[in-house]
Amino acid sequence: MAQISMVVLLFMAQPIEQPDSLTVTHEGHTIAIVNREDFSIPYLGTPLIDNEKYLEFIDKLDKQIYRAPVNAKINEQEIIVPEQVGYRLYREEFMEQFWTYFIGDGPSEVEVTEIEIYPEVDSELLAGIRVQQIGEYVTYFNANNKNRSHNISLSSDALNDYVVFPNKVFSFNEAVGERTVEKGYKRAPVIVKGELFEGVGGGICQLSSTLFNAVDEAGLKIVQRYSHSRSVPYVPPGRDATVSWYGPDFRFENNYNQPVLIRTKQNGGSISVSLHSSDVINYEPRKVPAASDHLPKEINIHD
Repeated sequence: MAQISMVVLLFMAQPIEQPDSLTVTHEGHTIAIVNREDFSIPYLGTPLIDNEKYLEFIDKLDKQIYRAPVNAKINEQEIIVPEQVGYRLYREEFMEQFWTYFIGDGPSEVEVTEIEIYPEVDSELLAGIRVQQIGEYVTYFNANNKNRSHNISLSSDALNDYVVFPNKVFSFNEAVGERTVEKGYKRAPVIVKGELFEGVGGGICQLSSTLFNAVDEAGLKIVQRYSHSRSVPYVPPGRDATVSWYGPDFRFENNYNQPVLIRTKQNGGSISVSLHSSDVINYEPRKVPAASDHLPKEINIHD
C-alpha cells in the first residue's frame, strides 16, 4: 500500500472559497459524499490534507465494499461447492483520485475500484486432497444432553473442510473461533481446575480430543496439547486435548509436503474427525487406542 506523509502540502492554483463536494460511488450507488473542508487544515491560505481523517475515511470505505473470499466446500452430498472470489478497495488508485479531487477547483465524482481477493482453497485443490484418508477417529456422547450435543455440532461445522498447508501450524482456537452466546453456543458442563462448572461452549473439548487422536494417527507433529485436570469418559486415559478461548489450545504442524484436509461428521451420538490428502503424500501413520462406545446414562461430569 502506498504511504502518505502525516501532513501533505498541496499547493493550489487558486484559494478554495467553497467546500466543493466529492461523491463516491460503488457499483452505481452513492456510498459517501464529502467536502474538502472535511479533510483540510488551513495553512497560510493553502490547504493541507489531514492525514488522520483521510485514513479514517478510506478505512470506512474499505469496510463498506469489502467482501470476504469463500473457500470451496464439500456439501452433504459429497459434491464440491466452488469457491467465491472476494473484493476490497483499491486504495492506491483511490488515493490518486482523491488527490486529484482535492487539488482541483470543482465538484467531482469517483467510482471506487476493487481488487479481487482469491480464496486459499479452490475447487481444484479440494478435489486433489480429498483422495486419500490418512487418519480418522470417532468418539461417542449422550445425544440426550441437548446443549452439549449442540455445541459439538456447532464447533464441528466450523472445523469441517479446514485445510492445513505444508509447514503451517494449525490452532484449534483460531480455526473454531471464540465460543460465545452470540455465535450460538449454549451452556453445558465444563471442567475448570478439576471442578465441574456450567460454561458456554461446554462439549467442544470432545471435538478437540477427537481431532487430536486423528492427527496423532496420521503421524502429524503435535505442537501443543494439554490434558484435562480430571479424567473424561469419551477417550482413553491420557488421550484427551482440553481447549478454552483464554487458556489451553490444541496445535499441530503439517510436517508433510501435501496439504491436509480436516473433515468432521456428527451422527446422532458420535462425532468423527477424518484427515485427508493427495494420493502422492508420503505419511507415517501411528497406532492409537480406539475410544469406547459405552456411555453412561448421562454425561454430566466433563467438558
